[in-house]
Amino acid sequence: MYADAAYNKERIGMEDKLMTSEEVKTMQTNYVLQSWSKQKGLNPIAIKRAEGIYMWDFDDKKYSDMSAQLVNLNVGHGNRYIIDAIKEQAEQYCYISPSYGSEPRAELAKMLIERLPDNMGKVFFTNGGADANENAIKMARMYTGRDKIFSRYRSYHGSTFGAGNLTGEPRRYPLEPGIPGFVKFFDPYIYREKIPFESEEAAAEYYVDKLREQICYEGAANVAAIVLETVTGSNGIIIPPKGYLKGIRNICDEFGIMLICDEVMAGFGRTGKMFAFENWDIKPDMVTFAKGVTCGYVQLGGVAVSKEIAAYFEDNTLLCGLTYSGHPLACAAGVACLKFYDDTNILEKVNQVGKVLGEKLNELKEKHDCVGDVRYIGLFSAIELVKSKSTKEPLVPYGSDTAGIMKGIIGRLAKKGFMTYSHENMILIAPPLIITAEQLVEELIKVDEVLTEVDAEI
Repeated sequence: MYADAAYNKERIGMEDKLMTSEEVKTMQTNYVLQSWSKQKGLNPIAIKRAEGIYMWDFDDKKYSDMSAQLVNLNVGHGNRYIIDAIKEQAEQYCYISPSYGSEPRAELAKMLIERLPDNMGKVFFTNGGADANENAIKMARMYTGRDKIFSRYRSYHGSTFGAGNLTGEPRRYPLEPGIPGFVKFFDPYIYREKIPFESEEAAAEYYVDKLREQICYEGAANVAAIVLETVTGSNGIIIPPKGYLKGIRNICDEFGIMLICDEVMAGFGRTGKMFAFENWDIKPDMVTFAKGVTCGYVQLGGVAVSKEIAAYFEDNTLLCGLTYSGHPLACAAGVACLKFYDDTNILEKVNQVGKVLGEKLNELKEKHDCVGDVRYIGLFSAIELVKSKSTKEPLVPYGSDTAGIMKGIIGRLAKKGFMTYSHENMILIAPPLIITAEQLVEELIKVDEVLTEVDAEI
């Protein structure tokens, strides 16, 4: 048995042998391939502990987590709701096959359906966001009998083969030539559109009309689904103009196309609503999710499908499956996470602090020559950096930052203890949803200081 005295003695000995910061960094760089990075010269910050919105390294330097890690740690570090739920489930059983009944799996699915629109019927659980999107497009093809999938250029849906083909930005390039049937269209990126629209509604009408035309050229009867990040995430926090999502919903209804909203990053309170599409009063046919459902405490994702799609698979085999679908530890974490959102009125807090975020970002835009635009909704925001406000020339070209300019800016913020990431010419600011207005204001002073340095350099 594992609980014998010899085992416990061995465990005590192991706990006494803690690594140093240098040992952690050396071992990681020697043995771990770090994602989205050239491996030479990496020097990761070794984190010893974390609590709330803060992290500390081995020298007790404090860092603020202003991107909620990868925009997933909505409840911050050290959340007792989730930690205790994982411990309790581990004492019962850590794993059981998807074909068995599991209390946390059943309870979480019910809780999710109750929080989604009334057209939603069932949930298929996955390991994360990429395989949620993979399975959503498989279901759309099975349900419709069609093969084409539309998605946008400035989008990221994952880097596995199917999700990577769904992705529109440069991270799809290693997967090309890609899978036939994936078609790209443009985001409603009004800041960079050369047409001077008189209103958001006019812009929405233009983009929707162009999409409808493209669908007709591709053969509407061949299109299974349109997949959207409801709010485009790392590619710039591009917020849909008024009328845009309803226009796409109308196209889908007209041609029998499934509307899939990718809520992996924007869901679970990030925009001030439980799901981002609620801001525009639409009902998708499928919703993919991950990140904020467990906030990274255990990996989990999923696809919520409409009652009609769920009914179809009553008599047609669902050709989707994963060993860890609805993993009990992950689902227990998800149940606890949703309860935390409810008990702490997280949506109200996001809207209150999000208002402060918007005000401060607009102040930065007015003050700094290098800030071309700021975009924000809830606690989901981006600062777009330019060489010139008048020409809107990006600080770095799309898909190319060979001089490491943005990396350097993020490094300056890190030296001040402000931890986030950049993509293209954007600085992402998306802190844990538990951040206070006072903490937010304190951290944005650091951004102001770094942007002043960038102003002087351009």
